[in-house]
Amino acid sequence: MVFIFGVNFPESRLVARSLQSFYGIGPQVCTRLMARFHVHKTAKVGALSDRQINDLAAELSTMTLENDLRRQLQQNIKRLRDLGTYRGRRHAMNLPVRGQRTRSQIMTARKLNKIERIG
Repeated sequence: MVFIFGVNFPESRLVARSLQSFYGIGPQVCTRLMARFHVHKTAKVGALSDRQINDLAAELSTMTLENDLRRQLQQNIKRLRDLGTYRGRRHAMNLPVRGQRTRSQIMTARKLNKIERIG
């Protein structure tokens, strides 16, 4: 087991997959991180050197991830609601915020918006 940023990962797991398990790290950020620390895209967690693991953990600690990112997202939505902006009202009514169609797909839009914003 390899300990990265507070989580134990099995040694047979891919580095890219383990990095993307953190909330806030997607495919592009993961690729950038792996390129920065010279990790091949098919490398396993067990094949990383101690220095690479420490560098990755240090870089992850400087980024806004997990609960901090979720909290920041909720604060941004709350700020929009308090200001009374159009986007804030759409969030409050659980309607699509970015101009999607609501005439024929309103129930799907409400369901997806609610799940996405709870985080």
